[in-house]
Amino acid sequence: MDLGITGKWALVGGASKGLGFGCAQALVREGVNVVIVARGAEALNAAAAKLKAEAKGVQVVAVPVDITTAAGREAIFAQRKAFDIVVTNAGGPPPGDFRDWSREDWIKAVDANMLTPIELIKATVDGMAARGYGRIVNITSSAVKAPIDVLGLSNGARSGLTGFVAGVARNPKLAAKGVTINNLLPGAFDTDRLKGTMAGAAQKTGQPIEAVMETRKKTIPAQRFGTPEEFGAICAFLCSQQAAYITGQNVLADGGAYPGTY
Repeated sequence: MDLGITGKWALVGGASKGLGFGCAQALVREGVNVVIVARGAEALNAAAAKLKAEAKGVQVVAVPVDITTAAGREAIFAQRKAFDIVVTNAGGPPPGDFRDWSREDWIKAVDANMLTPIELIKATVDGMAARGYGRIVNITSSAVKAPIDVLGLSNGARSGLTGFVAGVARNPKLAAKGVTINNLLPGAFDTDRLKGTMAGAAQKTGQPIEAVMETRKKTIPAQRFGTPEEFGAICAFLCSQQAAYITGQNVLADGGAYPGTY
């Protein structure tokens, strides 16, 4: 299927590895030019080299900044102001006991996982509407639908973003102008973040990490972890011409792990 986005420009956050890289990879394979962002310059430049090898003729611009800061966002928009596609993605806050979190911990979580995506939306949607095309995909978490007790910082911040998107995506000044805003909710995907979580669980239980991962897989109906490549394919579809009638939605990709009907 031709997604109809060849030649578009995309901004992809957290794109040096994991789900962000998977999204950038899927987009360049569709002929989309990308500005990729992450804090680590070495890993980001390596990712850029891989993306350039994926599709000849596609422009790949690497901007090694912290997108959660005003200075970082200014550096990004100094490279390019107009984007047709924006994929917001920032690493989730650490797990823990809510009794141990300070006000500063909460502010940091909300700033990264709620306010930063809102700032990126604010900076790009009016231009998208004026051009008659725009796609914003926020990478959030399956915990928005099924909260996890030790991920309270993420539950709170990402749920705040979800509520905001539910309203703004339905604004006719955007929705009727070809601009869609959706959230993509990953479950357990084979990323460094998942491996880090599994390593922590292994350390606590004294089990080998392989055993912990196998036990986790058994809780998923698909009996496996997802891959960044298939996550990226879902993201690319949400950015496509064919997805023009999908907006304000929370698209759950978790191998069937969420047990609810709705």
